[in-house]
Amino acid sequence: MKKLITPFARRTPAAAPAPAATGARLGWLDALRGIAALVVALHHFDVLRMLPFGGAVWRHFDMGLFGVMLFFIVSGYIIPSSLERRGDVRGFWIGRVFRIYPALIAGLAVSILMLPDGDGSVALLTTGDDLSSLVANGLMLQDMLGVRNSMNVTWTLCYEMIFYFFVTALFTRGLHRHSAPIAVAFAAAALAVGTAVGTQLLSAEVGSTRLLLLIVTPVVLAGFWGVLSGNRRLTVAGALLLGALGLVLITLNSRAPSFETLMIFATMFAGTAVYRAQHGGLGRVPAVLSCAFVVGAGMLVGWLYNRDGVEELTWTAGWRAWTISYLAAWALFGLGFLLRERRFPRVLTWLGAISFSLYLLHFPLLRTVGPLFGVPPMPSSTLGKLAWTAIFLAVLLAASHLMYRLVELPMQRVGRRVQQAADRRRPTRAQAAQAAPAEPDALASAGPADDRVPASRT
Repeated sequence: MKKLITPFARRTPAAAPAPAATGARLGWLDALRGIAALVVALHHFDVLRMLPFGGAVWRHFDMGLFGVMLFFIVSGYIIPSSLERRGDVRGFWIGRVFRIYPALIAGLAVSILMLPDGDGSVALLTTGDDLSSLVANGLMLQDMLGVRNSMNVTWTLCYEMIFYFFVTALFTRGLHRHSAPIAVAFAAAALAVGTAVGTQLLSAEVGSTRLLLLIVTPVVLAGFWGVLSGNRRLTVAGALLLGALGLVLITLNSRAPSFETLMIFATMFAGTAVYRAQHGGLGRVPAVLSCAFVVGAGMLVGWLYNRDGVEELTWTAGWRAWTISYLAAWALFGLGFLLRERRFPRVLTWLGAISFSLYLLHFPLLRTVGPLFGVPPMPSSTLGKLAWTAIFLAVLLAASHLMYRLVELPMQRVGRRVQQAADRRRPTRAQAAQAAPAEPDALASAGPADDRVPASRT
């Protein structure tokens, strides 16, 4: 599966779907999300090509991989806390659906309308098999099903979706507190497996994308039916079904090399371990040791495996670019974590708020605005490069802000109303227990809740 990329524009992270917040937002996470999204936009903008030593920088530092991994750490930190704060699998999934799909659909529609004829940035209806494209991208599993991404930037949403599968399954079985050993297990598997397991084995075995979709689609729909049912047993069954499917897909049918796929999930669960250590659900020593192992493994797999042509599959310049970029993502996250009690500049928190829209729109806007100003070729003068950069960023930020205000926020409000209606119609057992009056003795004997997230911190 080829992507429309240049040597300086190879990697695209998904913009982080922000957690539903009550009270004060986590400004440091917003800032990191905003930085990650902006770095990716500049990566696809080929900003390194404008710099005198951009080629040397690119060989040693991949902006796209840096943005990807920074986002995945942040996502790993905040997504499980969102589920655990709610304590409600159905509410979590309703929130995710209304957080992601409306903006994604709007971004696709706007891109199709504004992109020049013949531009391949949006491939939703141009693959030759529109039904498979719509179904696979609609399930947000396209990168694990051998189907081309609807937009070249949406491949990471597939990893996000499977992470949701895992988090939900673990939560329903009471295993969600074991983030540290899970992160270590994924990292150890990445080191051990490397590139030994081939990519898209299921697709090759089945021999037909449509046949694979006929198998996967009912499984996903049955899983979603369970987690959205509000029934405890069906919720557990649906969550385990989704988790098992996710594990099969990342093991046997990932497009990316095994070490990259496994390190992505190790990175996200390591982010969760940081969250648990901060809130008392995990000791500091185990958290530090597990994160150190994941960081070390993430650097080492680059040296071991991201060479001899494999870098063409990871869209990086080589092992140095992988290793340095992965370490830099963790370093910036660590700096943000250390400064988490400080107030961050409003421009960074605003950038984080609009980061999903920025992520979805930056590449189509680049391909739309560029030809209007005769770009490419890249302006040769310094003034021309600065002017082109300023124009692109101004258009991108304005469009992202509009989509955030007109699509993201209204649809999140709709999602909350849908969730409330679902709760009124069929309360979950947890909600029914909360609504029932507590016995005085039970109140007196109740201990502190384990692993809870303060409402003002989520």
